[in-house]
Amino acid sequence: MSPFAPVLSFAFEIRAELAPTLHVGHGDGEKTEFTPIVGGTVEGPSLRGIVLPGGGDWSNTRGRVCELDARYLIQAEDGAVIDIVNRGYYHEGTECPGQDDGALQVTRPGVYYRTSPVFRTDAPAHRWLAETVFVGLAREADGDAVAIRMYALA
Repeated sequence: MSPFAPVLSFAFEIRAELAPTLHVGHGDGEKTEFTPIVGGTVEGPSLRGIVLPGGGDWSNTRGRVCELDARYLIQAEDGAVIDIVNRGYYHEGTECPGQDDGALQVTRPGVYYRTSPVFRTDAPAHRWLAETVFVGLAREADGDAVAIRMYALA
């Protein structure tokens, strides 16, 4: 009998456009920064829309690990506004495998860039987002952007 493995299915990709990062301060052994989110797109089989400007990512780096805490809004094609709180971690290390989704490399070898998004909306057509657990696999994208592929946990 093979061990149980959760099933993830690709739902959509968020491509968030970023403004330059702002230095907030240093604590005891940590660095705090804020990166504004100024727009972007949402594309995929389960959701399409845009990233609204005005959100951002607060990050705290301790040693080699960066803790991410992003909050922003997306607007679905039907006009519904969806709130996202997206927390995760970024760090580099040889123990981090690269991962592919078909022909697309979604994570580079040596880079751990994962998120755990939570969505809120009262739009009936998108309520499923607030009732589903997601895993985000993030990567740097072209220009000043980050791409996060959202996978729903079945």
